[in-house]
Amino acid sequence: MAVYVMSDLHGNYDGFMSILKQINFSEKDELYIDGDVVDRGRDGIKILQYMMMQPNIYPIIGNHEYALMQVLDFVTKEITEDSISKIDEKTLQNIIEYQNIGGQVTLDEFHKLSKEEQQDIIEYLEEFTAYEEINVNGKEFIIIHAGFINFKPERKMEDYQLYELIFKAPNYERVYFEDKYLVTGHLPTRAIYGAKPDEIYIANNHIAIDCASGYGGKVGCIRLDDFKCFYSVENGDEK
Repeated sequence: MAVYVMSDLHGNYDGFMSILKQINFSEKDELYIDGDVVDRGRDGIKILQYMMMQPNIYPIIGNHEYALMQVLDFVTKEITEDSISKIDEKTLQNIIEYQNIGGQVTLDEFHKLSKEEQQDIIEYLEEFTAYEEINVNGKEFIIIHAGFINFKPERKMEDYQLYELIFKAPNYERVYFEDKYLVTGHLPTRAIYGAKPDEIYIANNHIAIDCASGYGGKVGCIRLDDFKCFYSVENGDEK
């Protein structure tokens, strides 16, 4: 058994499958997906459907899943001139914002599903957790999509609201927990000072795993048992 974490797949089904092949993922393993499965790439819904069938894959919500859920109530209804004329300003704003972050490709994919399949996706998204706290070989890990808003060392994880965990990247120069690793996605490592572009960054009790799959980079994966890193196949080469 081994424990793995990925994040920010952004519809890159081939990259996701490449990682699963490299790690020989089996029913004995555990895999945490740290948000942003959907948008930008074309196969976010396809990845969700695969994840739904794997009881040992544990999804954590990212800002893109959150944004998707804000518009699904409207887009699952029959779109008519009447429904469009009655759309409220907040819903309209949510739709525009979701399209602006690459959500249209996900909505297009979602609309191809049957009503039953759409409902399955909605119910699965509702199961996504805000965070996970796990122990692997005596090491403690907190897995959240982004960083903390209103962080206080004495606050318990269950005291944070969802919005405080999915929108703001952490300060990677700050040690948030002396005795725990903070595992995050959200911000591509190419944007972290001192990190190798599109490779997993480990420093100051941080593990940053967004390797910019949504921006032409790679899917990254870390095995928490020994911190071994894996990257999606690019141009036929495995790393």
